[in-house]
Amino acid sequence: MSNVADTKLYDILGVSPSASENELKKAYRKLAKEYHPDKNPNAGDKFKEISFAYEVLTNPEKKDLYDRYGEQGLREGGCGGGGMDDIFSHIFGGGLFGFMGGQGRSRNGGRRRGEDMVHPLNPNVLCSTCNGQGGKSGAVQKCTACRGRGMRIMIRQLAPGMVQQMQSVCTDCNGEGEVISEKDRCKKCEGKKVIKEVKILEVHVDKGMKHGQKITFGGEADQAPGLEPGDIVLVLQEKDHETFRREGNDLHMTHKIGLVEALCGFHFTLKHLDGRQIVVKYPAGKVIEPGSVRVVRGEGMPHYRNPFEKGDLFIKFDVQFPDNNWLSPEKLSELEDLLPTRADPPVISGDAEEVDLQEFVSQSSSGGHRREAYNDSSDEEGGHHGPGVQCAHQ
Repeated sequence: MSNVADTKLYDILGVSPSASENELKKAYRKLAKEYHPDKNPNAGDKFKEISFAYEVLTNPEKKDLYDRYGEQGLREGGCGGGGMDDIFSHIFGGGLFGFMGGQGRSRNGGRRRGEDMVHPLNPNVLCSTCNGQGGKSGAVQKCTACRGRGMRIMIRQLAPGMVQQMQSVCTDCNGEGEVISEKDRCKKCEGKKVIKEVKILEVHVDKGMKHGQKITFGGEADQAPGLEPGDIVLVLQEKDHETFRREGNDLHMTHKIGLVEALCGFHFTLKHLDGRQIVVKYPAGKVIEPGSVRVVRGEGMPHYRNPFEKGDLFIKFDVQFPDNNWLSPEKLSELEDLLPTRADPPVISGDAEEVDLQEFVSQSSSGGHRREAYNDSSDEEGGHHGPGVQCAHQ
C-alpha cells in the first residue's frame, strides 16, 4: 500500500488505512443508520461527510489519489478540473441513499444495492428485449480507452521533475466503463439497458397512521443491471382540517356557544372524520366558562394497529357575549333578579374620585400610535420637547 498522506477520511469512518472493503462497508452502514437525515434531521452535514468518505475510500482511483496526495490531491486532480464540486455532485447526485431517489449505477463504488425511491414517478425496469444487456449477446465490450474504469487518469508536467495527476470521466463510454457499437444496440432501450415503465401501486393506509409515517414497497424502485432494486418509500402527509386538530391519538376543536347556552345547557351536532353524525349534549344547570375545555371520551383517532381503541375528543368553548345595550334597563333588572346575588358594594370614602372605565383598543389592532400618558407634543410656550414625560414647572 502507498504511503497515506492524510487519514481524515479514515477517521470519519473510524477505520484504519488498511481496512478492507467489507470493514469500510460495515463502518459506513453503522454510521449511516445513526446520522441519516430521516432519523437524525440535525445531522445532515455529518451524514454528507460520512458518505463522501465512504465514496472516496471504496473507489480504487479516488482512494489511490487520496492515499498519495490527501484532500488536496482530490481537489486538484479530480474530475477534469471540476474539483470538489463535481465530486460532491457525483456522490450526492447518485450515491448511497441518494437524496432524490436516483438509481445509483456507479460501477466502482462497491455497492450491491440500489437506492430507495421517495415520491417516484415512472421507475426504470430492465429492458425485456435484451434482458438488461443493452444489445445482443456479446455486444457489450469493455471500454479500451479507460480499461473499464469509467475514468481516465492523465499526467501533466508542471515543471522539470514535477507532474500532476488528473482524473476525468472517460468520454468514449461516458463513465460507464463499457461500450456497445451502434449496430448491435437494442432497438427498444437504445443500449441503455433499462426503460421507463408506468407501475400502479395500491397503497393501504391503516387506521391511526400518523404524519411522517412511511409505507415501503420493497424492491419496487429503479432496476439496473447487477443491482438489487431499492424500495419505494411513501411518506404520509396529514392535511390541516377545518374543524379538528390532531395531537397523537387525541383530537382538539373549538366550538362557539352563546351566553344562554353557557348558562342553561345546550346540544349540537357534529360531523366526525369518519362521516358519522354525533350529538354533543351538556345539561342545564352546569355552567361553561369562557375558554374552558370539556372532553368526549373515545371519540379521538383510532390507535395504530389497534383501531378498536381510540383517543379522546377535547372541545374548547368560545362563549359569545351579547352586544352592548342588548336588553332594556327594565329587563336587565329582571335578569339581575334571576342571576346570582352581587357581592356587597365596597365602602367609598368621601374624598374618593370617580373615574370612567372605557373600552381599550390595542396599538396593534388600531394601526396607529397611542400617545403615552403625560407625553404632549408641546409645552405652554409652544416649544417641542420630543417624546418623554414633561417636567412640571415650579
